[in-house]
Amino acid sequence: MDIPKTPARFDADELANLLDGRWAGVRAKVREALEGTALPPGDHLDTDSHRAQTLEQLHMLVKSGIPEIGFPAAQGGQGDVGGSVVSLEMLAGNLSLMVKAGVQWGLFGGAVQALGTERHHERYLPSIMSLDLPGCFAMTETGHGSDVQHLRTTAEYDPATEEFVVHTPHESARKEYIGNAARDGRMAVVFAQLITGGERHGVHALMVPIRNEDGSARPGVHLSDCGRKAGLNGVDNGRITFDQVRVPREALLNRYGDVAADGTYSSPIESTGKRFFTMLGTLIRGRISVAGTAGSAAKLALEIALRYGTTRRQFDRPGTAEETVVLDYLGHQRKLLPALAKSYALHFAQEQLVQTLHEVSGSGDERAQRELESRAAGLKALTTWHATSTIQAAREACGGAGYLAENQLPQLKADTDVFTTFEGDNTVLLQLVAKGLLTDYKDQFGELGTLEVARFVADQFVGAVIERTAAKSLVQRLVDAAQRDDEEAVFDRGWQLKLFDDRERHVLDGVARRLRRATGKDADPFEVFNNAQDHVLRAARVHIDRVVLEAFVAGIERCTDGPTAQLLDRVCDLYVLATIEEDRGWFLEHERITPRRAKAVTEAVNGLCQGLRPHAVELVEAFGLPRQWITAPIATGAEAARQDAQRAHDRTLA
Repeated sequence: MDIPKTPARFDADELANLLDGRWAGVRAKVREALEGTALPPGDHLDTDSHRAQTLEQLHMLVKSGIPEIGFPAAQGGQGDVGGSVVSLEMLAGNLSLMVKAGVQWGLFGGAVQALGTERHHERYLPSIMSLDLPGCFAMTETGHGSDVQHLRTTAEYDPATEEFVVHTPHESARKEYIGNAARDGRMAVVFAQLITGGERHGVHALMVPIRNEDGSARPGVHLSDCGRKAGLNGVDNGRITFDQVRVPREALLNRYGDVAADGTYSSPIESTGKRFFTMLGTLIRGRISVAGTAGSAAKLALEIALRYGTTRRQFDRPGTAEETVVLDYLGHQRKLLPALAKSYALHFAQEQLVQTLHEVSGSGDERAQRELESRAAGLKALTTWHATSTIQAAREACGGAGYLAENQLPQLKADTDVFTTFEGDNTVLLQLVAKGLLTDYKDQFGELGTLEVARFVADQFVGAVIERTAAKSLVQRLVDAAQRDDEEAVFDRGWQLKLFDDRERHVLDGVARRLRRATGKDADPFEVFNNAQDHVLRAARVHIDRVVLEAFVAGIERCTDGPTAQLLDRVCDLYVLATIEEDRGWFLEHERITPRRAKAVTEAVNGLCQGLRPHAVELVEAFGLPRQWITAPIATGAEAARQDAQRAHDRTLA
């Protein structure tokens, strides 16, 4: 089998510009700001000192103008929603700072912006941007993390005083793991069950002061510290309980639900469930930011490991006086280069996702919003899992050196570990994706079975018709022209796209058939769905794989330089074929590929790794991570110089 050639040269500037994408100006601004501002991680510090340093660095970010990017122009911002997400992605070398910035401006400020009205914007947003008002996003509770709809904190309206009484009825309703709560936050956006006249109206958000100017807790507010964590110790996570805390009626963030002075409740959205999902949908920016930053952390780990892999030598190379560079070993290439290819794929998918967020925000297009939420959930899950596995692979690829704190990988591993959990547990997020697909399936092809099952799925998530997300006509044209017979077909983009598309359709159809067979007159909808959960999660995962591939294909199509596009074609081949190889059991069991073609896929992955090896460092450098974040001696050349000196010394002794 002939492996398509990898170009000997390509236009590095063209590749970097393509990867910078629509928000190249924002990326350039952040790089410039970071170049002149020292923002080192504080992982060597004790917890209190680390938190103090992170707050100080947050104030330094204010001076850079970066926090203003996503806020409305009317309050002194730039109104660039997509740019605000991209700017956070650029902080991957100091993840405590990134998370604390995300809490302050993404979650706290974003909630005020998305759920509040003009009175809240005018009163709070300028001081949130300037950090004069540090705040918290108090959603998660001890007893309810992912199940936000059933939070237990209450906010009951008292018409006699025109105040809401915010209360924690029992310990499981305590606000848990709240960023900024342990030390710095003075105000919290508190999510609570809204009650007026004894009637519940679902979860709403209120502005609740939690500290006085001197840092002491407000009356009725009890604050405690979550303590030291495995990572991100520059972020002061804490717990909050409320004991009959009163706030004025105007504290309610009332874009989607308001209470009149006499206690009358009103909302532009009649359905409690729809109102809840609409409110949560406006807060999707945080989930997208986590995906982007996780992707950047994986890129940082890969750059460290690949740079080291091109200098580290081990074992004699026959016929030479030198030892072998470890990245020349196929086994080492296989550890890192498929992960690099997947980072490229996820980068293009993330760019497309951010662009959709930017366009959908404020549009009122419910179908587009539902599709955005589904894709954001799936990409957040896949990208954070990718970061976890990639950072571990990078650590192992660097041997003992990768375990040293100075080489960054251990802290990257610790700091990103929780990314699979916060802003939505990954398993729960994939269920959200799958339920959207299933309701779409029901709408297109008929009932899934009993009315109860259909209603169960529909109640959990109102699905949208999810079509091809990028370069629709190009993708369809490639699929229609797909090769099918010879081994060379593994490099045919149409064959690859069709294989991913076919797998998604087959798995989703299988879930629907499984649910239909399991339903009966007395079937328990929960048991039916729960018993098929493995299949449901797989449907979501293969759907996102297909979305990611189509985004990669669309990205290559935008490349105007021939050799650079050719290089990206090889990277895309590696992403696709490594994914097929990883899931070859399914493809073989379902006769989508033959054993012979499965062997051809493995041969192709090997050949692609060897072909891309000369460009490995250039490919990872093209992401343009700020140079401030590359401090590991094994990545900066210090370790290579030490090894050269040691080899020279050994030769002298010999």
